[in-house]
Amino acid sequence: MSEAAPPQPQPIRDAATVILVREDGGRPLVLMGQRGTRAAFMPSKFVFPGGAVDPEDNALGEELTLAPETERLLAVETPSGRRRALALAAIRELWEESGLALGRPDPGAPALAPRAPETLRPMLEAGIRPDGTGLRFVFRAVTPPGRPRRFDARFFLAHASSLCCDPEDFSRACGELGCLQWVDLATARSLPHAYITGVVLSEIEAILADRGADRNAPRPVPFYHDDRFVSYITPAGVTPTPRTWGPGAGTERRGAVS
Repeated sequence: MSEAAPPQPQPIRDAATVILVREDGGRPLVLMGQRGTRAAFMPSKFVFPGGAVDPEDNALGEELTLAPETERLLAVETPSGRRRALALAAIRELWEESGLALGRPDPGAPALAPRAPETLRPMLEAGIRPDGTGLRFVFRAVTPPGRPRRFDARFFLAHASSLCCDPEDFSRACGELGCLQWVDLATARSLPHAYITGVVLSEIEAILADRGADRNAPRPVPFYHDDRFVSYITPAGVTPTPRTWGPGAGTERRGAVS
């Protein structure tokens, strides 16, 4: 009797997530929504808008402009043809799941619609061009083995001032996320969420705690590998401070940006 073939390793897909931030009386709020109970990935958990990169993200991604520091940090271990596709996927997923448009008015936007992913076309047809200059690359994480789906996710921080719409208007959301809401960081931690979401919230809190020019200063991007260790995508001249988020985390392996 022949032995059963060993299970094939789960493929890892590139993914992008947006942590959208706004202020309420000086108190930072983040946008979160709840995944459905039958979702294959993180069912019933509160998450930031995001999802896998689609093949259609590549074509329109070529039109996207990124902030120079985000471009440099993404260049570490990310092929050149994939960087803008990741950023466009972040903008597309935000639009799909929340109905919020991260972009700018542009009369030429409708002409780009035929090249865009189908779900993003209404945004372009409304005269809004996706704009990646407000995206700041702040975290990267790979889903641990053994999960039903695995992603190599890049997390982008963006301020609500970069939106080309009312940040309270979720009327165009596709319905994939329920209970869409702006919550302060303490409330976000109290909601049902995955461990990695809590780790990202801690990183966002550290970024937002910086004041003035320091808030936008280059800082290392933690790269969380399979629950095993953390390395750092490090801007030139910046020394990372090792984190100790959980079991096995905190082992430093640096990927410097020259």
